Amino acid sequence: MDSTASLTAIQLAELIRDREVSPTEVVRASLDRIERLNPAVNAFVTVCRDEALAAAERAERAVVSGAELGPLHGVPIGVKDLDPVAGVRVTRGSRLFAEDVAQETIMCVDRLVEAGAIVVGKTNAPEFGFKATTDNALFGPTSTPFNLAMNAGGSSGGSAAAVAAGMVPLAQGSDAGGSLRVPGAFCGVFTMMTTFGRVAVPARPNAFRRLNPMVCYAPLARTVEDAVLGLDLMSGPHARDPYSFPLHQPLASALTPSLSGMRVAYSPDLGGYPVESEVESLVRAALPAFKEAGAEVTEVDFRLPLPHAELTAMWRRYLSLCHAESAEVSRSQGIDLLGEQGRVVDPHYLESVRTGAALSAVDFRLGDLVRTKVLDTFEDLFDAFDLVISPVNSVAGIPNDETRTTVGPRQVAGQEVDRFVGWSLTSPFNLIGSPAATVPVGRAANGVPVGLQIAARRHNDAAVVRGATALQKQSPWQGLYRDLEGAFAERG
Repeated sequence: MDSTASLTAIQLAELIRDREVSPTEVVRASLDRIERLNPAVNAFVTVCRDEALAAAERAERAVVSGAELGPLHGVPIGVKDLDPVAGVRVTRGSRLFAEDVAQETIMCVDRLVEAGAIVVGKTNAPEFGFKATTDNALFGPTSTPFNLAMNAGGSSGGSAAAVAAGMVPLAQGSDAGGSLRVPGAFCGVFTMMTTFGRVAVPARPNAFRRLNPMVCYAPLARTVEDAVLGLDLMSGPHARDPYSFPLHQPLASALTPSLSGMRVAYSPDLGGYPVESEVESLVRAALPAFKEAGAEVTEVDFRLPLPHAELTAMWRRYLSLCHAESAEVSRSQGIDLLGEQGRVVDPHYLESVRTGAALSAVDFRLGDLVRTKVLDTFEDLFDAFDLVISPVNSVAGIPNDETRTTVGPRQVAGQEVDRFVGWSLTSPFNLIGSPAATVPVGRAANGVPVGLQIAARRHNDAAVVRGATALQKQSPWQGLYRDLEGAFAERG
């Protein structure tokens, strides 16, 4: 096992502060592990070896000089390739932008860097992040390290796989409908979508575009504590993000394993989604851990206000509007996705662009009427319960497609589902802006991890952190990574 691969971000930062290990040693170990494991996993698509080592040398000088060190000083991180890091290639998973270099760094990553983190590379994502599997014509699929024949999930699949494989202890991702939680579940790592607006993103040219659907940025990590540290560093208002809001206390204050007095609702299908029995059984088996932590757990039979297929279709219409807007912005900059230049773009993405362009303003507003019913359904549930738990994904993994067009199944438990996203139970919380996390609860027979989703009412992020912390204590999942190290060792 690599000397630092099993250490958390918090442990690494402490060792660096205590001068027991240097930032250069830590970063070099991360880069070496990427070089050794990435050909099989395909988590990283751009590695910033020279830049990262230079940053590590600067970090080392700061340690030696006695300078004040940030909480992530010298810790290597990965960044999703949909998001910019100044001076580094940002392809967005598209052949159309294969050689683009970013001019600025997205603010959530900039805040991690200000805290001392060192970017070692960019992680794989589906083209423009439009589906819940990580695969594209430019780089191919990213695998979950637990079964290299199976996809990591998406769209933050590269980040999830990089963390699971111990290439980095922390990686950044984003979530517009499950893009953190879906791969987090398939790769056996923890991640959390916070209340919409907790992590400020001063998006441009449209400061309001993250609303439909609600998009969140967050880290993925092997422990709740690492992810919460990253979230606290990312969080906070910004004047140029109209949705961001002031924070009253850090999420770290909720890192307690006690759930005494909390009421937890368990929905095996989140109000109407088809779920494979193996997945549901693994999630159900975790329920006693909540009870042992002091919570009252009740299985509920609530129903969403429309069938799962219609709900997924509605969410996809919102996303199509975003795609159509992006295409129009690109056209104004000389890139015509619906013209000759679009011939190298995934045709399913272009279909989404056309769908969004054909929607009227009235169609858009009428969608919000149904979205309001979804909000009210969950608010009724949150009136009675502090947490709602469910599976994250309907299936125990998705096979990679050698043609670089990986998508999910056509059916789950005998029901038709949308192959791009319809096999996950995540998008409702992006429609209403509630916090939701994925926590590993075991592995399916094919070796792919299964995730349990924990959600709460808006601004009750602390309850989600408490639930995840309790589950981590009662049913620790660190053994997943020990098993993985053994498999890596066997593969040489």
